[in-house]
Amino acid sequence: MSAHAQGRAAPRTGRPGPLWALPGVAFFALFAALPMLLVAYLSFTHWGGLGDPAFAGLDNWTRLAGDPLMHRAVGLSLLLTVASWALQTPISLLLGVWAAGRQRGRAVLSAVFFLPLLLSSAAVAIIWRALLDPNFGPPAWIGPALGLGTPDPLGGGGSAFWVIVFVAAWQFIPLHMLLYQGGARQIPETLYQAARIDGAGRLRMFWHITLPQLRNTVTTSSVLMVVGSLTYFDTVLIMTDGGPGTDTTIVPYLMFRAGFRSWELGYASAIAFTLVIVATLIALVMVRLTGFGSMRSTREGM
Repeated sequence: MSAHAQGRAAPRTGRPGPLWALPGVAFFALFAALPMLLVAYLSFTHWGGLGDPAFAGLDNWTRLAGDPLMHRAVGLSLLLTVASWALQTPISLLLGVWAAGRQRGRAVLSAVFFLPLLLSSAAVAIIWRALLDPNFGPPAWIGPALGLGTPDPLGGGGSAFWVIVFVAAWQFIPLHMLLYQGGARQIPETLYQAARIDGAGRLRMFWHITLPQLRNTVTTSSVLMVVGSLTYFDTVLIMTDGGPGTDTTIVPYLMFRAGFRSWELGYASAIAFTLVIVATLIALVMVRLTGFGSMRSTREGM
């Protein structure tokens, strides 16, 4: 067979056509775009869950802009997001880099660290609520033994919010540790070998090799943390029910309370739509500022 005939018989290897994207586009349209359009419509109505929604114009949005409880909830949600990122990122990064090594017992300890992620958020909340119970949990005997009385971490004093931050970190650090572990294992060993020849220690290799190579992983992990923190809900509902007072009333919980306790589904839809828009904008800004959208390789020239 001639070279020309072989060339004509070769399979086409061009870019996939638009039909390849059809399943993904259909899935997104059905389970993301369509519900969001429905929520956007309901945000301009008064609806109690029964009967037909009544058009309300901008009433819900005007109320949303002037609601002091919403302002406080937004502040708490942003504080939860920042605190979660500041706590989870360094711990996840260090554990992930450590788990990517060849230490003795690494596989067993990595499996133990991963266990919290296997539990549902409801189970995690129930476990920690029982552990922090001032009547039957460890505070009932640890506090008196230390002369501190009987502390109530989920009670007053502003500690309940920080308990939520801790429980979220305990549950989700394993996920981000796994991301960093996978990223660290992709770093070429030749970089470390060259650094050792130049006399670099572990700290300098971590700072000048590991961290730059994990730049895209840090961005991915951070976006997941930010979106997850802004939509955090079930643990707050089970552990504190938004209390004490409004100390843990974050935006998703306020949306739940407005929609399924006060049955103001129009107002709850306005809160939900605002939350989605804010989370999306923050994620897009993070991707834009970090250069993650261009997916520049950290291994160029190798």
